[in-house]
Order: sequence, then C-alpha cells, then structure tokens
Amino acid sequence: MVGISLASFEPLLPAERAIVAELARGDFDRLGDGRRPEVADPDRVIRADLLRFLLLGGDATTRPHEKGVRVSGGWISGMLDLEGCRIPRDIGLKDCHFEAAPVLRSAIIDSLFLDGSHLPGLYADRIEARGDVTLRGAHVKGEVRLAGAGIGGSVECDGLTLERPGTTVLAAAGIRATGLHLRGAHVRGGIDLSGARLVAGIEGQGLDLAHRDAVALNADSLEAGSNVVLRRASITGEVRLPGALIKGDFDCLGATLANPGQSALDLGRADIEGGFFLRGDAAVRGVLDMTGARIGTIHDDPAAWPGKGDLLLNRCIYSGFIDGPVDAAFRLDWLSRQSPDRWGEDFWPQPYEQLATVFREMGHDEDARSVLIEKERLQRAARRARTANPAWRGVLAAKDWALGITLGYGRQPLLAFVWLALFWLVGVAVFARADAIGAMKPNSPVILRSAEWTGCRLEAGRQVQLPGVDQPLLGRAAKGQNQLDCFRAQFEALSYPEFNAWMYSLDTLFPVLEIGQRGYWRPDPAQPGGGMTIAYFYFESIVGWALSLLAVAGFSGLVKST
Repeated sequence: MVGISLASFEPLLPAERAIVAELARGDFDRLGDGRRPEVADPDRVIRADLLRFLLLGGDATTRPHEKGVRVSGGWISGMLDLEGCRIPRDIGLKDCHFEAAPVLRSAIIDSLFLDGSHLPGLYADRIEARGDVTLRGAHVKGEVRLAGAGIGGSVECDGLTLERPGTTVLAAAGIRATGLHLRGAHVRGGIDLSGARLVAGIEGQGLDLAHRDAVALNADSLEAGSNVVLRRASITGEVRLPGALIKGDFDCLGATLANPGQSALDLGRADIEGGFFLRGDAAVRGVLDMTGARIGTIHDDPAAWPGKGDLLLNRCIYSGFIDGPVDAAFRLDWLSRQSPDRWGEDFWPQPYEQLATVFREMGHDEDARSVLIEKERLQRAARRARTANPAWRGVLAAKDWALGITLGYGRQPLLAFVWLALFWLVGVAVFARADAIGAMKPNSPVILRSAEWTGCRLEAGRQVQLPGVDQPLLGRAAKGQNQLDCFRAQFEALSYPEFNAWMYSLDTLFPVLEIGQRGYWRPDPAQPGGGMTIAYFYFESIVGWALSLLAVAGFSGLVKST
C-alpha cells in the first residue's frame, strides 16, 4: 500500500495494538478468550482497513510473519476489500465477526481460514488460492461466491451454516479445487457447482440442504475425480447432475432427496464409473431421472426408489446389481415405476433390453427371459394403442394373445411343445373314449362295404334286404354290442391294424409323421359321441400344423419385436 504507514491508522484500537505487537512472531493471536464475539466489544474491534494494510505487507515497522496474519475472536468493522490483491501468505481470521462481507474477487493468496466466523457473505469469485479455503463451523447469512475460483487445496465447509433462503447461497460454478467438504453443513438456499472440477470429489455426509421448489444442488457437467458422497444427507429441492462425470461412487446411503411432484434427482447423461448407492433407508421423493446415464453398478433397496411415474431409465446403462434384489419379479416392478406417457411417449423398450442383458451377464438367464417377455407384451400393447382402426386393433390383439400363450412372443419357443403335448394328451383321452363307446370306424372303403362291418349294424337273427343285392344282409351283433366291437369280434377283422389312441392322437397332431393310424381309423359321426370326436379330430389337425409352424418361427426369431 504505497504511501500508507502504520501511523496513518493511529490511534490504534486495543485489539489492533495487540495484533501489531505479535505480528512479527507469527503466533496465533487470540483476542479475549478467542471465541467469536456476539457484540462489538471495544477490546475485540479491528478495523478492516488496518487488517488489509497488514495483510498486504504493512510497512517497514510492521512486516507480517511468513505464516501470515492470524486473528481469532475479533470483531472486524467495515469491509475487508482484497479484490485483485496478491497476498503470498495465509489469511487466518477464525471465530471472527465480520460486519460486512469480505471481498476477495480475483485475489491471489496462499490459504484462507474463516473457521467459526460469522459473515454476511463472502465474495471470492475467481480467487486463486495455493492452499485451502476453509469455513468450518462458520455462520454465513448471505452468499458465498467462489465462481471460477482455482483452489489448490480443498474448500472445507464442514459444519457450515449458510442461510439466504430463496437464492443461490454457494455460487461456485466452474470452480477448480481438490475437493469440496460439506459434512454436517446446514444450508438454506441453493448450491451451484455447475462445471466444477473437483479432483477428490464431494464429501457431503449429513448435509442438510433445503431450497424448496427450486434447484438445491446444481452440479451440471461436474467433473469429480473421486466420490460424490451424500450419505445420510437431507436435501429438499432438486439435485441436478446432468452430464456429470464421477470417477468414483455416487453415494446416497441413507439420504433423503425430496422434491415431490417435481424432479428430485437428475442424473441424465451422467457417467458414474463406480457404484450408485441408494439403500440404507435412502428415499427419493420426486422424479429420479437417469435418462442416458452410464453407471458402473447399482446398490439399492426396493424402498429407496421413487413411486409410480417418478422414475426414468430410458437409455440408462449399468453393468450389474450389488447388495440389491436380483430377480425378475422385483426388477420388473422397478421398471414398472416408469410412465412414458407422462413424458409424451408410449413405451421405452431399452430399459427392458438393458435389464435382460445384465441378468444374462450375471447368469440369471430365466430372469432375463421373463424380462424380455414382459417387454414384448408391453411393446405390443403400445403398438395396438397406436392403431386407429378398431378392426385391425382386434386382429393385432388376437395375434398377440396367441403368440403370447404359445411362444412367449418368441422368447420361449419350447412353450409350443408344451401346448402340443397338452393337445396330444387331450386327444388321447378323446379318441380313447370314442373307441370305448364305438365312435370310431375303419378308414377303408373296402372294409366299410364288407359284410363283416355292415352286418354288425344289426343284431344277430335280424336281416334286411339291401337294394341291388341278391342276398339279404344278416345281422351279426350280439345284444347290446356296438358295431365297432362286433366288427372286432369277426374272424376277418383279426388282420386289420389295431386302434391305438396314443398313436392316433400323435398321428392327428403331426400329419407329417405318417404313423399310419389315421389311414386305418376315423371318427364315426353316425354314432353317439362321434360328432364331437370328429370335431376334435379336425381341430387337433389344425392346431398341430399351426403350433408346428409357430415353433419354427419362434426358434428362427421371426415373431420377436425388433
């Protein structure tokens, strides 16, 4: 300070004389008991202009020690204006009461210690500090501005009370620092860390932050070289980390992130190389947007996720689940908390494909298949909903229903064989019953015209004269005997192939097998129960062809949605 000497500040106040007396020694100067004063005690008051004079090097008689100027328990009157100053020493003003917010815009310093102090604010935009900037336990009723700052060490705000509701109270956009510590801090207002570069990340265990109905923590495009820890934090308002790069974990163990009806946590396009921890009584009350995020692993509790309609997972990529449920039932419930229609879309297939991929990589193939089947069901339902023509929508519904129950929409082609086996067994029962009640007949014109078959229509002792035949037809059936049993009792029928319900049903269901039973036997609609039997015969033939073709299509992947 050219032209200014200590004499310019005479007479010195008691506290100022004490500081000047100890200045050269570099010892920590305690004024009174060293605690933060609550009133302007004359023995504690220090003029900000004198403090600036000393910080900038004083004069020949008052050179500060290399350790810098250190004061605790002082009442600093006036504004400490160090804007643009170069101070190659530490500034230690702990447990002090500032009447006005200190100004250190564009200053170049070593370290700044304001622990335990009471400040109306701190204006230190673009400050360059070789060491730390600390506000541990400080009480700031205004803004702390560190936008564009370059801090060689960390910004230490553990236990800080920072209050100015309705505005951004910690403005540190574009800050470069080793780390930011907010452990146990009590903040009322917003925190802006957009574009920040923090080598050691953020430590925010126990942070109590509230900026209701606004952005509580804005870390848009944050680059954290380590973890971002919000363990047991309580945050009211939106937490934004879109496009953030976190090279460690994003730890929300036991955290409560609340912004009901609005965005509570935005991780859109964020890249979290470690784990995303959302468990241990954690809760997200509001929208959790993970659109386009890339996450290493997810560590979660079922109760931690937001409710129906408040989860967005479209294009979110992750490699696995740790410490959380790994089964299709829970994870499908997890995905069902999405409501694409709320955001103007009908369905998001990618979250289901991603979940199935993760399940397969973790060895849960059955769970992966269940997820893909549900994805097909929902995707087809969305397609039907887009169809304007009611008739065509009905056709699609019928087709989707058939593919769902027979092939699992192509994801379970072996299911077609289960249905084939079921129809085969039903056919065995139907045809065996028909055989037992005489509702089957030989499938041979020669046999059907023979006396052995036609004579069995009549009871023994009866005869009829058939037109065009010289000899009468003599009855052969015993009393109460049906035509089929009568035929089988004839000597001439011993050479005719025996009926087998098991093979007959198989031959009907798979016509290409050519087992031969269908060539010799056929349901007889003229007999009681024969009409129902031949109806099932036709039905089973059609079903056999249809299911066989569907099985082939299922194995070839033709029926899967793309």
